[in-house]
Amino acid sequence: MPRKRVTLADVAERAGLSRTAASMILNGRPDTRLSKEAHERVHAAAAELGYRPNVAARGLRTDKTRTIGFISDTVATTRFASGLIKGALAASENADHVMLVLETGGDPRREQRAINAVLDRQVDGIIFAAMRARELYLPELPSGTSVVMLNATNPHHSRAVLPHELLGGRRAVDHLVSRGITDGIVLIGQSDSEEQRLFRSATVEQRVIGIRTAMAEHKLTFAAEVSSWDWEPKHGYVMTKGVIKNHRNLKALICMNDRLAFGAYQALSEAGLDVPGDVSVIGFDNDEVAAYLRPGLTTVALPHEAMGCAAVDLLLADTAAEPMFIPMPLIERESVQLLPSG
Repeated sequence: MPRKRVTLADVAERAGLSRTAASMILNGRPDTRLSKEAHERVHAAAAELGYRPNVAARGLRTDKTRTIGFISDTVATTRFASGLIKGALAASENADHVMLVLETGGDPRREQRAINAVLDRQVDGIIFAAMRARELYLPELPSGTSVVMLNATNPHHSRAVLPHELLGGRRAVDHLVSRGITDGIVLIGQSDSEEQRLFRSATVEQRVIGIRTAMAEHKLTFAAEVSSWDWEPKHGYVMTKGVIKNHRNLKALICMNDRLAFGAYQALSEAGLDVPGDVSVIGFDNDEVAAYLRPGLTTVALPHEAMGCAAVDLLLADTAAEPMFIPMPLIERESVQLLPSG
């Protein structure tokens, strides 16, 4: 037979106090006016009996269940963005909250079921997360539902946590300049002339603006810009092969993500070009592949864990209506050479 759940009444009886008195002590009420010895008896009784508070009952009294819903598309099942969950879990634990993680695979029907599931459990708020930053469509939620968008945006929910892509883009260019690289720079994965009527996402747009703003401030121009809609290794390989063939003064590649950089490494190696001795390479995102490339890839990282922590803090604080931007750190490895001054 299952063991009978220990109740507050059992603790009160063991401590020789009323149920109300035991409840005030266990809930940490500062104004109980009960003796230190009474507090010690209640805590000792709770420990001896193995008492666990009824969170559901407490939620009915306080209108708080200390539970957070975390609904994502494919964050949970991809290592690339798992830091979002890791950071959110850590912040939830620090705030003494439980986090319910549900994944939808981007399926609207599964998303509705996930929303219903967390609402049925009366969560204190919902975090909607996306593996890759983009605008998410959400069904209408009950009035008063606390929502934070994580690595995502929604026109009806302005509280969001996003990577500071604009500063991240600037950081990539600034790093090349700091290493003495000011010409022969090629942009792999994006071209303004080829993408005039195309829109990827607001975050990618900010990354591009950051790159181009820094280039202009340093009075630099790209030797070439090569566009690809898909930022996968095979496209980085093909684009870099073309650049090697057509540009003799190639000194550096800015790859719009690390997967493109992976393909670029292969093309450079096939052409007998050394990284970074002949060509420096810098990427974005700090994908897992970046640390395993040889030499290690210098990249501007997506701060996933910091973003996950910030989303929970923002949700529980229930303040601020504007998006929160988390800085993207430069992860310096060995793929950018230092040129001699002068």
